[in-house]
Amino acid sequence: MKIFDKFKLGLSKSSKNFSSGLNNLIFKRKIDDNMLIELEDFLIQSDVGIETAKELVDKFTSTKINPEKNSKEEIFKIFANYIFEILKPLERNIEKINQNKPSVILIAGVNGVGKTTTIGKLGKILKKNNKKVIFGAADTFRAAAVSQLEVWANRVGASIIKSNEGADPASVAYKTIEHAKKNSFDFAIIDTAGRLQNKKNLMDEFKKITQVVKKIDSNAPHEIFLILDATTGQSVISQVEEFQKLIPLTGIIMTKLDGTAKGGILLAISKKFKIPIVALGMGEKEDDLQIFDAKYYSEAIMTN
Repeated sequence: MKIFDKFKLGLSKSSKNFSSGLNNLIFKRKIDDNMLIELEDFLIQSDVGIETAKELVDKFTSTKINPEKNSKEEIFKIFANYIFEILKPLERNIEKINQNKPSVILIAGVNGVGKTTTIGKLGKILKKNNKKVIFGAADTFRAAAVSQLEVWANRVGASIIKSNEGADPASVAYKTIEHAKKNSFDFAIIDTAGRLQNKKNLMDEFKKITQVVKKIDSNAPHEIFLILDATTGQSVISQVEEFQKLIPLTGIIMTKLDGTAKGGILLAISKKFKIPIVALGMGEKEDDLQIFDAKYYSEAIMTN
């Protein structure tokens, strides 16, 4: 399957939502102030964010569209182009960030977002590009997280450093990077706990991990990626805000886009925070994590 087809399939629920909503509003209604208000409300309900919804409506009105003369393709292209303009500057290809050896990537995210699975899929992408990858199982508070990451390491051919349940996460991170440096690994990807409900402990834990890894490499961690679950809708906004208070995020990976009709939440996050987008999870298979591409996303979500 071609990459664009994977985007279309993964975003099919969101695309269908946009297509049916815009069709009912634009092509079955007279374009007047009431219709434009309803269009903005529909876009907000699709989780694109208030600012983005307003700008999309402004773009629609300023283009002087006439549904009787303009085809659906033309109108959908206007929306797609606007989405592309927002997202293009935020593309961040993980395959091109290997400026350090090893590049240390800290993975954050609340429990349940698919953090460990995403690490495994990231590892597979990097291994395909002949990179030497090691995982650090520093989410030591959940035995399942450690065993799950080990399964993924074996599956994709990555190495792994782990410890006993309840062990100090920072020590696992330290041992991972130490091993990575000694054995010329390209990437060291560190899993972390996602107990956001206890912010004080989480903050202390991240601070400790960061301080410890700097003892090996003063510039580490080189990347801090936050994993978000698209099916949780607007709650991802507060998650980004909370993690931004703890650590300077360098990238976002959004999972489970195939399970929601509100894939527009990526727009809301992008507009508000302007954090680079690394990849999108659009299915449960090993190859369903896709490196983010603004063109594919904007065209796929506005397929009518």
